[in-house]
Amino acid sequence: MTDFTLHSKDSAPADAKPLLDKSEQAFGMIPNLHAVMAEAPTLLDGYQQLHELAQKTSFSADELTVVWQTINVEHACHYCVPAHTAIAKNMGVDDALIEALRNDETLSDDKLNALKEMTLAVTRGRGNVDDEQVSAFFEAGYGKQQLLEIVLVLSQKVMSNYVNHFAETPVDEPFKPFAWEAK
Repeated sequence: MTDFTLHSKDSAPADAKPLLDKSEQAFGMIPNLHAVMAEAPTLLDGYQQLHELAQKTSFSADELTVVWQTINVEHACHYCVPAHTAIAKNMGVDDALIEALRNDETLSDDKLNALKEMTLAVTRGRGNVDDEQVSAFFEAGYGKQQLLEIVLVLSQKVMSNYVNHFAETPVDEPFKPFAWEAK
């Protein structure tokens, strides 16, 4: 595997330095994912923008966690599952929901489970979903906006999950208590 640098503000390319400052302000540290992405400042910039936009979607904290973690688990991302476990806890998401997502279980809330199933359908089908899947999603109480917002969040997660796969990004110390391995 290619060896990637965990950049600091001192070692990062000039265009990445203000982005790493932004990461430090947002998280109180430079997450290792951001340190890796700093190698390509445009990637880090895009990722940060998508993260901010994901938080502005119509999804509640629970719903956003469902979309994020469903994708992270589907992509078997050793870094993002623990990171988003910590984020979910900070957002006040119920521990039972967090654990069900980490374990790829059916969710007890029918609406959230419909969101999980549509997220999986979009992810696995690379956007090719059938009318029956869309109808079930809409019948659960979601609409076109939320279907499109899944694409936004998926775009963010493709960036981070794929980078973590080939960079083998080490899990940050604050996320280690939430370590996770694909089943």
